[in-house]
Amino acid sequence: MPDTPPPCTGLAAPPRLGLVLPGGGARCAYQVGVLKALAELLPGAGPIPFRVISGTSGGAIIGSVLASHAAHFRRGVVTLERFWRGFRIDEVYRADDASMLRAGLHWLLALLSAGWLARSPHALLDNSPLRATLARHVSFARIRHALERGHLDALAVSASPYRRAHSMSFYTASPAHAALLQGWPDGVAAELGIDHLMASAAVPFLFEPVCMGGEWYGDGAMRQTSPLAPAIARGADRLLVVGVRPAAPPVATSPPGEAAEPSFGQIFGFMLDTLFMDGVHADLERLRRDNLLIGAAAAAAGRDAVAGMRRVEALHIVPGEDFGAIAARHAGDLPRALRALLRTMGAANPGGRMLLSYLLFDGAYARELIALGYRDAMRRREELQALVCSEEWRETTPG
Repeated sequence: MPDTPPPCTGLAAPPRLGLVLPGGGARCAYQVGVLKALAELLPGAGPIPFRVISGTSGGAIIGSVLASHAAHFRRGVVTLERFWRGFRIDEVYRADDASMLRAGLHWLLALLSAGWLARSPHALLDNSPLRATLARHVSFARIRHALERGHLDALAVSASPYRRAHSMSFYTASPAHAALLQGWPDGVAAELGIDHLMASAAVPFLFEPVCMGGEWYGDGAMRQTSPLAPAIARGADRLLVVGVRPAAPPVATSPPGEAAEPSFGQIFGFMLDTLFMDGVHADLERLRRDNLLIGAAAAAAGRDAVAGMRRVEALHIVPGEDFGAIAARHAGDLPRALRALLRTMGAANPGGRMLLSYLLFDGAYARELIALGYRDAMRRREELQALVCSEEWRETTPG
């Protein structure tokens, strides 16, 4: 166990901390590793340190499981880790030989008959097993109880309606907090359920959209121009943002001028990477600029704050290694039919590893990402505790 700063004890005025978990498919196991590190840095029997949780796609699933255990943060993280370490692909989508063959024949028949003999498929993969998996691991009754007992202020899940031009944030909030959120244009108060999580994780082309209230929804990262907004709108003044893309892109392995034409799998992986993470990086840069403007305005006014302007701190933790290389080591664990499909798409070669890293819901792969998230978070443990702990704690705690 590495040397760590002392835990946050005796907090006089804890900050209103928000947790932002972007989507990332199987890559989201990395977020579990970061949360595991934070749980070890905080008191063992304490409640969740986050007042607000905002998640998209796979991040929404992790956030919901965590909210189910808001009264006992470490227990919730242990549950999350057990969930991801034992993951199997067939708990997320059907990839056995018979299912993949039926799906292939369906696509072929729809194509040859122009949709007359079989309706056009809405997705490449059947993710109906995910619904049963979520029902076993997410307790919305416990989430409601946590909100009523004051362990959590709000949980937000983002999904994108296909008929509109922006992502929507469905949220459930504590009775005292709900009144503060009325009138927020992109927020919809809702009794969250499995449908919201399925909609938030409905990656376009991969998984079918979900119908809620007469509207069809897909992955919440689509059209999500301000991924930090749901947590900030719910009152968070400090954010922990856990991304799933390395800060520096992997180094190209082929010399200039000799790069092969990108395969469909490589293009699709690039699209997913853009979908899940570009908005997060852009929003963090906007937040940095806004904080500079607020600081300049406060300095000019000769006081610590300016009316109507709120500074929001954010700590962004991202992987220190390329997920594609890690996924390649576990490609042999995929079901045979899925391996064949990925080879056909060009996702089995080095250029297509990005797509593989999003689809590899496998326990061995997840365990490597959890370990990586843990190591990356521990390397930044002082920043983590500075974010979570109040100024009063930092001033009165030795070391």
